Amino acid sequence: MEWVSPAGGRPDADAPVDILDAHVHLWALSHRAQPWIDSRTMPQINRDFELEDLEEELSAARVSECVLVQVLNVEDETREYLELADSSLAVSGVVGWADLTAHDLPARIEHLRGLPGADTLVGIRHQAQAEADPGAWLRSVAAGSALATLRDAGLVCELMLRPAQLAEAAAVVAAYPQLTFVLDHAGKPPIASGWSSAVASEWASLMRGLGQCTNLVCKLSGLTTMARLPDWSVDDLRPFADLVLEFFGADRVMFGSDWPVSVRAAPYGRTVDTALTLLTAASEPERALVMGGTARRVYGLRSRSSL
Repeated sequence: MEWVSPAGGRPDADAPVDILDAHVHLWALSHRAQPWIDSRTMPQINRDFELEDLEEELSAARVSECVLVQVLNVEDETREYLELADSSLAVSGVVGWADLTAHDLPARIEHLRGLPGADTLVGIRHQAQAEADPGAWLRSVAAGSALATLRDAGLVCELMLRPAQLAEAAAVVAAYPQLTFVLDHAGKPPIASGWSSAVASEWASLMRGLGQCTNLVCKLSGLTTMARLPDWSVDDLRPFADLVLEFFGADRVMFGSDWPVSVRAAPYGRTVDTALTLLTAASEPERALVMGGTARRVYGLRSRSSL
């Protein structure tokens, strides 16, 4: 039976208090369109989600801070995210965007590092799914100097990929052992298809291989929206989450809500409580790692409230 949080409650009395959400987004549709939002199938998120909304959700769920992650492959969004992080104690890090195929990538990163809030820039992500052939895009980036540039700049390379691209990702990650990669949303497992499906078995096999790459960290994020909406349960997610923890270990797994995309599946508080419920069998130190410690180490974060 799915656990339902009482007011102010948690699924485990020993759950860590200091939670860091490693994957949130913001957008204002009046300022910048989000072409990927389908107003028919995604009415819950077809509106503005701004910093004030985020801070209210974090406070209500007793989440101390977060990492703001790019949505669109545009430089202006990254500049705006850095400015927001500079103004908010709740935003400890920003995973922004830069054109990884650009010949002047070092100069572009240097430009970002000169902007207000640049001390919160911790990584670069590209929405590969916006490319006609995400696998070809990944190969082109790996063949150039972009990944070496990120390594030398001390930035994380964040990957948002589907199972079809995971085999290629494993080869790229293995080729750059000195660069830290973060795989978003656990590689998009086919949760709606069910744990016993053939596609789930294929995903599991690919994730097993990725787990052997010690420079790859996996986000336990976005799982709820990959389940059957709206009547998903924690039990639907559990075998996929357990496998991620088995293959990567708590020191290479980090919690992320994927808010506000996750609103399609549940309110923010339920998303956080679901993650804690999935970790009830873990030890207290393991929960502390997944719910914040791993992200702080991987991204090199300091609490904004201490600055």
